Amino acid sequence: MPSDAVLYQAAALCLTYPDDDFVARLPLLRQAAPQLRAFTDHAALIPLQELAAHYVQVFDFKNRHSLYLSWWHDGDTRRRGVSLVRFKEVYRKHGLEFSGEELPDFLPAVLEFTARTGDTTLLTDHRAGLEQLRARLADNGTPYAGVLEAVCVTLPAAGTEVRP
Repeated sequence: MPSDAVLYQAAALCLTYPDDDFVARLPLLRQAAPQLRAFTDHAALIPLQELAAHYVQVFDFKNRHSLYLSWWHDGDTRRRGVSLVRFKEVYRKHGLEFSGEELPDFLPAVLEFTARTGDTTLLTDHRAGLEQLRARLADNGTPYAGVLEAVCVTLPAAGTEVRP
């Protein structure tokens, strides 16, 4: 498993709606992904109900902090449908069928896919959107910005060609 795989899996868990399972995993996440310690330490101190309310406030009310990667490239246009098909094609290329409750471009799903396969194509192709999301989360002052920062640090700089 590539060294970044653990980070991607941990980041995926940190970016999903917090529940009792998430709280139970916090010590393991803290130990497995030290890059996320600021977030996991913060989350460990906040009551679950408050943590969940913060998640909803940050991610569910406006697209300003959208966790759907194609939204950052296509917005709410018809082109987005084509982008979503491309996400599914990349999953199929690796023998995976996307069957989640979320859309295939949901960042936690993409991070989990990347952790399992080592294929950073989807993250790299959407680096600009990830950077915008990271910056907006930082401007908002939410600890989720640190999760995006840790993921972005692992990716080539925007405009850098990726070679296999």
